[in-house]
Amino acid sequence: MSEADRLIIFDTTLRDGEQSPGASMTREEKVRIARALERLQVDVIEAGFPAASQGDFESVRAVAQTITNARVCGLARANEQDIDRAGEAIAPAPAGRIHTFIATSPVHMEKKLQLTPDEVVARAMAAVGRARNLCDDVEFSPEDAGRSEPDFLCRIIEAAIDAGATTINIPDTVGYNLPTQFAGLIRGLRERIPNADRAVWSVHCHNDLGLAVANSLAAVREGARQIECTINGLGERAGNAALEEVVMALRTRRDDFPCDTRIETREIVPTSKLVANITGFQVQPNKAIVGINAFAHESGIHQDGVLKHRETYEIMRAEDVGWGTNRMVLGKHSGRNAFRSRCDELGIRFETAAQLNEAFQRFKDLADKKHEIFDEDLQAVATEAVAALEEDQGVTLVAFRCCSETGETPVADVTLNVDGEERQSSAAGDGPVDAAFKAIDGILGVEAELLLYSVNNITTGTDAQGEVTVRLERGGRVVNGQGSDTDIVIASANAYLNALNRLRARGQRTHPQTEGV
Repeated sequence: MSEADRLIIFDTTLRDGEQSPGASMTREEKVRIARALERLQVDVIEAGFPAASQGDFESVRAVAQTITNARVCGLARANEQDIDRAGEAIAPAPAGRIHTFIATSPVHMEKKLQLTPDEVVARAMAAVGRARNLCDDVEFSPEDAGRSEPDFLCRIIEAAIDAGATTINIPDTVGYNLPTQFAGLIRGLRERIPNADRAVWSVHCHNDLGLAVANSLAAVREGARQIECTINGLGERAGNAALEEVVMALRTRRDDFPCDTRIETREIVPTSKLVANITGFQVQPNKAIVGINAFAHESGIHQDGVLKHRETYEIMRAEDVGWGTNRMVLGKHSGRNAFRSRCDELGIRFETAAQLNEAFQRFKDLADKKHEIFDEDLQAVATEAVAALEEDQGVTLVAFRCCSETGETPVADVTLNVDGEERQSSAAGDGPVDAAFKAIDGILGVEAELLLYSVNNITTGTDAQGEVTVRLERGGRVVNGQGSDTDIVIASANAYLNALNRLRARGQRTHPQTEGV
């Protein structure tokens, strides 16, 4: 693929995706997702905002120390401190990038920055120049470009390129643009700016009107050769352009686009599941490409057509994006080699023998409860096993009993292991889950607000595992907890404990909701 035919995929799941309230990730979780993105063969991984916090700095540095086949990027505001911090964080990466930005729309310059246009241009040039002294790959973004004045955009972008920017990113920060309008903006900037050919043109579109992917693809037709996107469309507010949708639109409609990506599409579904499990943001069933119904056919007419010739109702093959063709895979008599082999086929990777052993033991425990183990069960087992080894599990569930009957108030008896000491409590509640949570609170005395309680079935059938997500907030910190079990109430208790452990853990942080592109 020539450079002219290649579209750069810039993944910002670890930065903009993490700005979804409750989607905060630990350093270890960021590294796991970064490894998955590397297997997916994304070109650039925006690992975080190093100046936002010490935790974010350490996470970006850890990704930079781990990734070898993708460029690692750090975001920085247009000031010396942010630029230097980003440069230090990405320094270990074989290939790094500093991405600096400053707001350019009238409302942002006047109300937020309280700077004149001349001052904004001067800051942009100084930031790009300083970044270029630290890194040979510098990206510049005029924040809120979609609502900025075109004449001023031309001025500041020309200055940024002269200062050394190698990529110019045009963000539709608030998701305000329509595809024809956004395409016209890209076309006009590239035609009017004299040095436009000295930089790669990029777009970063938000999905407030559901147009992030459409706007991104419209920009590609006008010469953009980098798209900034996230796994599952994760991101602030309504999210960002979904990587899987962008990639498969280009791959499926090669007749209509002059470029393609180098993405290994068979890694799309495994990466999607990993991000969903870590962040607690589950994918809706009818989500394009990665939703569980994306390749399902209920209508008899559709089923008949697909059976006769797949292309009658399918424009993509499920296996090309990572869906397994054999969904029932293992049972309680399956051995370690069969387990590891199927995990490899699903794109599930274990970095250490301890992770494999923990996952295999959890698989065996599940197989004693559930006769048939499906691919989705393995994804959940693997994610929980790795998390259990990497996170502080100071509190674990030892025993649980709950009585619930018609006309009676449910009561839960809970025994926990708290830092090596067993403690017991009982509590009544409006339902068995409420009673379980109150019993746990009686032991730990943690005051946290429950923001979200969500239950999803991992597979079909009455013996299916329930996957529970719990989101808690305390003192401005928001964390997610996950748990799965064939018993929904036990899964709920484990999810609640998982979230509480994250609140208790030292060094755990929530990504600040800082400004960004």
